[in-house]
Amino acid sequence: MKWLALSLFLLFAVTPAYSQPAPPLTEKIEALTELLQDPEIQSWIKQANDKSAPIPATPSGPSISTWESAIRSRMDTVAAAVPRIPTEVLAAAKRVRADAVSNGYAPVFLIFAGLILAGMIVERLYVRMRPNTDSTVYGLLSVFVFAVPLAIVFFAVNWPPLVRMVLLVYLIAFVCFRLVSALVALASPQEGLMRGRLLAGIAILAIANSVAGPLIDVDQDVVDALSYISSIILLALLLEAIWSVRARSLQRRFALTLAIVVVWALWCVGFKGLFWLGVYVLILPGTLQSVGKAALRLAPHAEGMRSVLITRGARAAVIVLALAWLTVVWKMNPEGLAQRDPALSAIFYGLLKSVVVVLVADLLWHMAKCWIDGKLVTGDETGLPAQETARRGRLRTLLPILRNALAAVGLTITALLVLAEIGVEIGPLIAGAGVFGVAIGFGSQTLVKDVISGVFYMLDDAFRVGEYIQAKSYKGTVEGFSLRSVRLRHHRGPIFTVPFGELGAVENMSRDWGVVKFRISVGFDADVEKARKLTKKIGATMLEDPEFGPIFIEPLKMKGVEEFGDYGMVLSFGMTLKPSPMQSFIRRRANLLLREAFVSNGIQFAQPTVNVGGENAGSSASAAALQTLSRNTQHVVAPDGSPP
Repeated sequence: MKWLALSLFLLFAVTPAYSQPAPPLTEKIEALTELLQDPEIQSWIKQANDKSAPIPATPSGPSISTWESAIRSRMDTVAAAVPRIPTEVLAAAKRVRADAVSNGYAPVFLIFAGLILAGMIVERLYVRMRPNTDSTVYGLLSVFVFAVPLAIVFFAVNWPPLVRMVLLVYLIAFVCFRLVSALVALASPQEGLMRGRLLAGIAILAIANSVAGPLIDVDQDVVDALSYISSIILLALLLEAIWSVRARSLQRRFALTLAIVVVWALWCVGFKGLFWLGVYVLILPGTLQSVGKAALRLAPHAEGMRSVLITRGARAAVIVLALAWLTVVWKMNPEGLAQRDPALSAIFYGLLKSVVVVLVADLLWHMAKCWIDGKLVTGDETGLPAQETARRGRLRTLLPILRNALAAVGLTITALLVLAEIGVEIGPLIAGAGVFGVAIGFGSQTLVKDVISGVFYMLDDAFRVGEYIQAKSYKGTVEGFSLRSVRLRHHRGPIFTVPFGELGAVENMSRDWGVVKFRISVGFDADVEKARKLTKKIGATMLEDPEFGPIFIEPLKMKGVEEFGDYGMVLSFGMTLKPSPMQSFIRRRANLLLREAFVSNGIQFAQPTVNVGGENAGSSASAAALQTLSRNTQHVVAPDGSPP
């Protein structure tokens, strides 16, 4: 589709309406003399001199019948000029050849071939000297090297008038063909390269003929006929290219065929504005995509903001050139509707300026977004100083909010500028928006509270992305922000989206350091000093562990006897750790090591026990003996079966 877009643009650039030069002064005088001799003109002059005679009213603008008559007359003139094409072309060629030979120069064809040969020789020398790299990237520079000797020789020699005009037009056409071929190869090195070059060559040759014809005294009707014939040839080639690609669906091929025929018909009947709008709709999407790829191929090592600037800048340049050409077409159509209606003309130019505003805003937004996304990319932070790690965390927290704020502000400013360019008074609009904003503020106090609370949380640096916080009944790792809420990932998996206004006091468990404390109950007869030494040894062992050691600020220590419980003594333990999700794991590991050490060293853990006792031990023993005797006598019976 790249070559299709390019060739379609070149096809409809062959417009005879803009290639008509002003007739010489002598022809104007002769035409005026003939008009003055016309009886109707003489009668009109007499009526104009007679003040009492009414002057016939003339229509203020072109009507449909006038337009239809002009189109029909134009078509008849072009059709009548077709048989005269060979005669006019041969006559023009003889005039140019005679102009060259009479001034001592070779025929124009030989001069043209010699200049092309000189340019190719210089280009070949450049190709041999340049490094062995991608030829498509160096194709544009090769065209420049080819064009330099042509320009030097052309301007160094004082050519005859007709020869000079012919050489200038067709040398420029040849250089343009080389440039278009390089662009086609750069955008699509394999797909449809030969077809694209063929279409471009025919289109550029047609443009050159339409420009050079009037300069060498070829009849304008013949020039127009040549342009129409060239456009028909290009139209046929385009339709053949559309239907030769089997990958497209049948509906898409029919749609493309209909669109191209309609655009070509608009050009034929003289609807220049609608014609160019149709051309842009057809070719701009594919052209912008191809230009972006070509720009990246010209700068293959561009990354980040540079890549965005190259691709977006190249596409914006293409759109600006298209708008500039549309402006030229609009101004060169004095009989158009916009030239007669100042309001429509102002709206048209306002829309063109609005497109430029949108392009600038789009470029700035994508550059800012690329910079923010680049800062948000998290790399390896091991070994970085604590201040640098904190700075990166703060950036990861604030930059998403900044990106959202930039998007909102940029969209608002762009919309206001666009409205101003198309003639809308934005002053009352801004005032009305202020009043409306106050009313909305009263009605959405909760939303305003959330936004303002979020701003102050960010200013206070209460938490950052990646930190574990707890606020009221919500706790989890901070994953991201919006303008009004924070997203928390609970350690069990669920996500809480909490408005800033609902957070309240925030407990940050990942900032600076944290003390992990726990308690263990042992028996009353446990050796506390021995337990302290065992704890110290375990703390030293964990401090030397390559996995846990870097997280410790202070090792595991026994604080002492916290209290006496019902079943034993409660010992308190503590350690100071860096902010890490490993804190809970380290605490569980310390509990396991303490249990193993206490069990192996005879330190018993506290267990609940029940002691049953009375007022004196003797009565208890007597009661127990009586119970035993009673149980034994229950199984003794007499020989006759009666109790003893």
